[in-house]
Amino acid sequence: MHLTKEEEAIYKGEFGATKQKAMEILVSLGDIYDANSLIPVDSAQISGVSYRTIGDAGLEWISDLDARVEVPSMLNPAGMDRENWSDMGIPAKFAEKQEEILRAYERLGINPRCTCTPYYIDPPKFGGHLAWAESSAVAYANSVLGARTNREGGPSALAAAIIGKTPCCGLHLDENRAPDVLIRVSDKLHDSDYGALGYKVGEMLRDNIPLFQLGSLPTRDELKSLGAAMAASGAVALYHVEGVTPESKSFDRPKERLSLDLKDIKEIYEKRSGSDIIALGCPHCSTDELRRISRLLSGKKVTTDLWICTSRWVKEQNPDLVRAIEMSGAKIICDTCMVVSPASERFERMMVNSGKALKYVPSLCGVDAVLATTEDCIRTACD
Repeated sequence: MHLTKEEEAIYKGEFGATKQKAMEILVSLGDIYDANSLIPVDSAQISGVSYRTIGDAGLEWISDLDARVEVPSMLNPAGMDRENWSDMGIPAKFAEKQEEILRAYERLGINPRCTCTPYYIDPPKFGGHLAWAESSAVAYANSVLGARTNREGGPSALAAAIIGKTPCCGLHLDENRAPDVLIRVSDKLHDSDYGALGYKVGEMLRDNIPLFQLGSLPTRDELKSLGAAMAASGAVALYHVEGVTPESKSFDRPKERLSLDLKDIKEIYEKRSGSDIIALGCPHCSTDELRRISRLLSGKKVTTDLWICTSRWVKEQNPDLVRAIEMSGAKIICDTCMVVSPASERFERMMVNSGKALKYVPSLCGVDAVLATTEDCIRTACD
């Protein structure tokens, strides 16, 4: 891989051990994926934030780094709400360790806003190159916004943030963004149907790129749900929706084709009762989603735990919506989500409206999960 004179100097350690290690990570990845060079990135989004996930070893590694990031950088969700962790049942020792991790990242110049939806705070531009690690954010940035990022690991995203560059390979290149299979869904879809569709398609395609022909027009929140589920059940980092996403007309239709109908999608909904918590916001809720949840909760009282996860930035932008939602007894939870917080582990079954959560809650939290529409989730919480 070709390096500029400055990149070569960093690689040789002339700018310090931390930058040298970051460059070594990027060069190794570039060699693996046949990149010819590094490419500057506009921003980075870094995973490996929850103390539950990285533990003391991860904390020690981050604390030993001695550099500042070169581009705007944000963090993935942490393991707790930083202001209301005790209300979540988080032990004080965990909270102390979690704050140490966040301070260690802050010393590197990273914005401590912990969210899986960084595009609400700092939307990337079309065609802009990124180094993002959160799988659902990668899918959204690539597909809905037309930015360019591979699905980075935590260390590689951090390395890219420190250097300000990433290997020019994979989805940074036009030729790798073409769809592999055309998927027709003629039935009308709504709300969590998109998460169910994504769950099914992700299992089928793994890391291939689909082009969807849909019989209904998805909202951006529904596109977010679709991509998040495909990234979780498979490894889909880019998809196209004909007539909707910005690059859907940039490529020829693929020869491989398949059709799905509502019956295939509804198979993902497993009808079970007895959930002891309902959790929404995986990925973190947008303003529009908070508005809808507020309408559904209007005049109702929650009788079963109801978590609504969002970024602290979105919460701060919508005090009236937050107040209305919390009047019902629901909890607005920031900085974290049901997937990465140990607070989820005390429950036996969780009802979600997210294909991503349906995949990760059982595998990462050991909690049974069931998918339902947003309306059914609110209805169950208030029964």
